[in-house]
Parts: sequence; C-alpha cells; structure tokens
Amino acid sequence: MIKQPHASSREIIVANAIKEVVGELRLVDVADYIAFIRLEQFGCISDIVDSAAELFFVPGALKLGHGGEAYVGWIETPRIELDLELRPAGATVYFTLSLTALHASVEVNYVAFDRPEADPELNTAFLADAVERARIRRTAPVAQG
Repeated sequence: MIKQPHASSREIIVANAIKEVVGELRLVDVADYIAFIRLEQFGCISDIVDSAAELFFVPGALKLGHGGEAYVGWIETPRIELDLELRPAGATVYFTLSLTALHASVEVNYVAFDRPEADPELNTAFLADAVERARIRRTAPVAQG
C-alpha cells in the first residue's frame, strides 16, 4: 500500500492519543499476548484493550479490530502487533500498534470520515479535534477542609 502524504501526521495524532493506553497494555506479560494470539483467544485481548482504553477514552472509542500477530523467535526480540480501531465521533481510524520490549509504534492503515472534506489537511484537523473530544478528562480532587 502506498502511504499518503498526510498519513504520518495522522499517525502522530493517534500515537499521542494512545500513549497512556500503551502503558496500560504493557502491564500484561508478553507471554500472555503470545498465548492469546497463538490460541486465537482474541476475546481475551479485546478485554485487555477495553480495560486499558476505559481509563482514557469514552466507551467504544478504542477497541481491538481484527486481531493481532505475535512475532517470536530464538534470536529476535518478541514483537506483538494488535489491529486496533480508534472511533472518535465522525471518524474511524484503522491502525496497527506494534509493541516490543523498548518501543511502540503506530501504523495507520486507513481513516474513514463520516463527512470527509476535499482537503486532506481539514480532515486531519478534524481527526485531531475528534480524538481530543473522545478522551476522558480527569480533574484533580477538590480538597475538603
């Protein structure tokens, strides 16, 4: 697939939006991801993603897509790839999250807009705003005295 010129800016939007979720996903042992993927227990991975996402996004905004892959070998660092969907109001981003021991990356595969504009830059700006609106804002507790 040929990458579109605006894809990298959209990958940055998605990566920044999910970085806290990635931290939560890393709390699960890599061996568990490998087992769930190899045994095709994607419901378990979906539950993990849902639990991590509910801390930072409105319900349904981030979920597991079609599954994932585990790349494991005798001489390579394990890599887990999860197909995810980010669904802020007005858009759906289909992307792959890749996790290794020291790195995480996002590759946007496709973005569908409910009402796309002719200008890709306007669509990218809309996506950034929509993702921000889908995030849960936590406020500091008020001290009672």
